[in-house]
Amino acid sequence: MTELKLPEVNRVLLSGRLTRDPDRRYAPDGTHITSFTIAFNRHYRLREGRYAEHTGYVAVMTYQRLAEVCGQRLHKGSAVLVEGRLQMREWVAPQGEKRQRLEIRGESVHFLEKMAGAAPPEGGTTSGEAEEGNLL
Repeated sequence: MTELKLPEVNRVLLSGRLTRDPDRRYAPDGTHITSFTIAFNRHYRLREGRYAEHTGYVAVMTYQRLAEVCGQRLHKGSAVLVEGRLQMREWVAPQGEKRQRLEIRGESVHFLEKMAGAAPPEGGTTSGEAEEGNLL
């Protein structure tokens, strides 16, 4: 019997609103990092016919130029569409216990709202899209 070969697919596309202002920092090597949490909703119908809503939360990590742009443009309540991949981050807490968290490594962030009084980014486009290394 041959072994099943699974394709390596890890893509996430998720929209939501930031739950707080983004956290901006630099890694020891100087890489710009911006992290934020988005809340997303799922509406569904219960068996008895009424509608319900479930809200979930997910952390998003962005790096380099994308992190700079997200740190400048986003704030609590901003609506975004994030495209990226899932990654598991592991660390040791100050108490010595191992922790881990599943998060999104943001590779593209689409700003769904225009900034008040903002000039278009370089290149003249007003698409509101920033990709790692480029501002489109």
